[in-house]
Parts: sequence; structure tokens; C-alpha cells
Amino acid sequence: MFSEELLSAKGATGLTFTQVLTENLRHSDSGYTFINQDGREHFVSWAELSREALHRGRRLLGSGLRKGERIALIIPEEREFVFTFLGAVSVGVVPVPLYPPLGFGKFEAYCEDAAHILRAAGARAVLAPSSLADLLAPVLQSVEGLRLLVPEEFFAEPLVGSVPRPEAILAEDVMFLQFTSGSTAAPKGVRVTHAGVLANCAAIISALRLDRARDRGVSWLPLYHDMGLVGFVLAPLIARCPVTFLPTLRFALSPRTWLETVSRHRATVTFAPNFGLALAVKHTPVEELQRLDLSCLRIVGCGAEPNHPETLRSFGAHFARAGLRPGAVSPCYGMAEATLAISLGESGVPFALDVIQKEPYHASGLAWPASKAEAPGSQVAFVSCGRPIAGHRILIVDEEGNPLPDRHIGEVVFQGPSVAAGYHGDVEATRRSFTAQGLRTGDCGYLAEGLLYVTSRKKDVLIINGRKHDPQTVEWAAAEVPGLRKGNVVAFTRPGPATEEVVIVAEFREGDAAAVARQVRGHIQAKLSLSVAEILLLMPGELPKTSSGKVKRHKTRQQYLDGTLHDGAFPQAS
Repeated sequence: MFSEELLSAKGATGLTFTQVLTENLRHSDSGYTFINQDGREHFVSWAELSREALHRGRRLLGSGLRKGERIALIIPEEREFVFTFLGAVSVGVVPVPLYPPLGFGKFEAYCEDAAHILRAAGARAVLAPSSLADLLAPVLQSVEGLRLLVPEEFFAEPLVGSVPRPEAILAEDVMFLQFTSGSTAAPKGVRVTHAGVLANCAAIISALRLDRARDRGVSWLPLYHDMGLVGFVLAPLIARCPVTFLPTLRFALSPRTWLETVSRHRATVTFAPNFGLALAVKHTPVEELQRLDLSCLRIVGCGAEPNHPETLRSFGAHFARAGLRPGAVSPCYGMAEATLAISLGESGVPFALDVIQKEPYHASGLAWPASKAEAPGSQVAFVSCGRPIAGHRILIVDEEGNPLPDRHIGEVVFQGPSVAAGYHGDVEATRRSFTAQGLRTGDCGYLAEGLLYVTSRKKDVLIINGRKHDPQTVEWAAAEVPGLRKGNVVAFTRPGPATEEVVIVAEFREGDAAAVARQVRGHIQAKLSLSVAEILLLMPGELPKTSSGKVKRHKTRQQYLDGTLHDGAFPQAS
């Protein structure tokens, strides 16, 4: 069988995703289930999925598109997105997934981001439903040479005349452009190849021990991001492991529908970012847990943003009442430049928490284990992101690129066949990140007994009086104060008279703003021995964020320094 060949010692060498679709034409035993916004479910077998994808590929060729040309997909509905994405891939047209406009809030910023991506990708066309046509008009008008194709009309039209024969697709060809989230800089288009996707998917299938006879996935993750697309569309398609797709918007409106869907469909595998776990706990009262049966779950993967130890612990403890197994919560680490996965936790094994001494960590970048006799205030804890995926290697290097030994903190470098082929149209950024040594991730971390611990983004580190502090540690501490919206806190530095000073910007939830600001300042001083120069509290929804909900530290800092954030702030919080 094809999937067994893929997982053999030779791996994915020479194979392409077009061959995956062709192989799946012979299989109708299972497939994907798409849940509509109204709750209705639609099942699509592997064979039906491949037939529709191949039809759409021919239709794209018939419209004049050719191998290597880019087409942007702004398609909110999951089934339509999957059909169209795979259709483009089947004939070598390069899809560029974009997030759809989520409403009129910050619509100007959406238009700027979308136009930037369309220009950077050099897209020839945009596929978007008729319901978004008017909304997207400003974007389309701002980018020259674009044409809008409406899927419900375009793919329903019969093919007229002869369709060009698809060109041969090679393993090293670009399969799609995955634009980065833009949490630390402007989004860049990652050139993800067929070989990289197949290698990464093979490693994921192996690490999670996916078995089509046993396993079933449930996902609410957006399909325009790598974790939702590679992790729950492409890898299961190779393994022929069934998946149920819950609309992202349904999760956003009612987070408990995620685990209700897991329980109803008897899913064994699901993933979410750290904030998704926190929302599920918050919006699933204890009295509702008796309606859930989560004993089916083998793996609850957690990645895409820093993993908070308390969030992971509370999720496991809360849903243990609904049958969630010990060890099911499995932190992981990855990024678009690595196709998706870099390291994965071992399923069924409780995640490792490394408690280290604060002083050598901040002063010297050393992760020495803390003893039980040490006071809690002199310790820092990090969650393991697991081991490198099979066939790949992780190094920790210093500023000059020299490998560091265990428990020395440096930049995380990733080596192996999953590393992408660089950034589209950006030679300088490609040179900086995609090196002969491997992928320079821009993240800081350390290795200990084969496990990876990611500590911070390299460029976001706070340096105060010569000591390094991780911004997420400060943000998590601030969010412990009632009155702030968890996951909506940003910490950065500003120039001060003698040294850099810490600033915290957060979205305010409730209470007296001045009192909350005083409590945040006192809590961080007591817990982290860190003075905060200013606390700016904003209305909900005012923090700059990526399409996946991550806060944009760099943009928040820039807007703060420009003075544009202060307009929406509570004046009494200063």
C-alpha cells in the first residue's frame, strides 16, 4: 500500500502529493466529515475527495493557469477549501491560503495584510465565495493583475474545449506557499515543497503512531495555517485516517463544542494552541463534564504558541473528570519554515516540566536544575516540547553558530528533509534563516536528555540591567491578576534614561482599571523581581493580533512608541 511505502525506510523520496490523490481514488472505506455552521454533517470519502480535487485541477488548467503560478484561496468553508486546495496541488498550481475577513473590526488592517500577501506571492487570481466578493473589493482593486474566481460558479461550469495536459510534478517542486503568522515581522511566504510535506507528514504519522483502523481526528484549527492544514488535512490523507472538521467560528463562539465533538465522534487525536486549551476549560463548567466521555482520546497535542505549564495542568485535571487519560496532553513545537512539526511529545507519557534556577538562567543563559530546597521565587519552569521528529535533528547554537552542550540556552536550529525551500521572493530573509547548518528558527531554547525546551523568541527577549527575561513569563505572571484577559497581554521594553524599561500592554476585562494596574505591577515585582515602568490597559479586541489569534509583540511595541495605542487606553491605568 502507498502509505506503507511512504513510512518505509526510504521515506517519501521522489513522491509527490499528486500520487497520494491518485492512490486514494481506490479507497472509499473512510474519509473526512465536515460539520457545517448549522451543525449538519457531510461525509466525503477518500475516493470522492480525490475525484473532486482532480476535476478542480483540470478546471484551473482550463482557465489558463499553469504549473508554478500562484492562486490565493480566501475560502472560509472547510470542505470547499480542501477540495480547491488539493485541486490546485494536483496540477502544480501553487495555492496560497489566506485568512478570510472576520468582520468589520480592524478591516483596514486586514486589507493591508491581504494586499501585502497577494503582492508578495505574485498571485494571478483569487478564489473566494460570492459572499465575500464585495468585502474583498478594496483588496482586489489595490493589487494589479488579479482576477476573482467564485468557486460555486467557477467549478460548476463545464469544461469547454481541450484542457492542457498537466505538467510533470517533481518532489522538489513548491506545493504551496504558507505565509507566516506575522507575530514578529511582516508575513513571509514559505516555499513548502512536496518532498518537505511528505517527509513531515511521515514523521508525524510515525510519532503519533496513527492507525487508520483505530484513530480518528477532530480539528477546529483554521485550514489557512500550517497546524490545521498539514496536521489535519495532509497527514491524515496520507495515513487515510478519518478526521471530523469543526468550523473554527463554531469553536470561537462556543469553545466547549470542540470536546463535545470529540466525545460524540470518539476521536483519538486532536490538537490546539495553548489558548484553545484555556478556553475549553473556562467554557466547560464542571456540571457539564458528565455529558462528555473523553476516554477515547489518546493525544491532545498543544503547540503553535508558548505552552503555559498551568494551562496544560489545569486542562488535564479539569477534563480528567470526563475520562481524559493521564498523559494525553502532549506539548509540541513547530513552524511553517519546517513545514509543520519540529518536535513532538510522546503520546501516553505525562509531559516533562523542567524547573531550573532563575539566577544562572537570567544572568548566564544556563538551565541548571533547581533543588527542592530552593524557594519557588528563585525558580523558572519550562514545558518540554518533546523530541525531534524522526529523521531530523535539533541543535542549540550560540550567536556565532557554534553548537552548545545540554542545558545551555541558545538559538534552536532544525535540520532534516522537512525544512522548507526558503521564502518566496525574499533572498535576504532566506539567506538569514535557511543556512547550510539548518533552519535558524529565531527561537531560544535548550536540550536536556534529548528533550527540547523552548524559552522565548530571540528578538523578543527583554534585557534589563544586563539580565535576560522571557516576555511570555512576564505576560503569564501579569495575566494571573484578575481583571485582565488571559492570552491578551504583551510585555516589551522601551528606552529609558539609564536602561531599558518594561512596559505591559493588556486588554482589560473588568474591575477598577487603576487598581488592576497597581496589582499587576506589585505581582510582577513580587514574583519576578522586575520593575514595570508603565501598564497600558486597552479595551477588548484592541491588541494587534495575527489571523490565528497570537499577539503581535513587535507591532504592539511599535504602536506604543508611535503613540497610536494610547488612544484606546484607559487613562486611569497609566
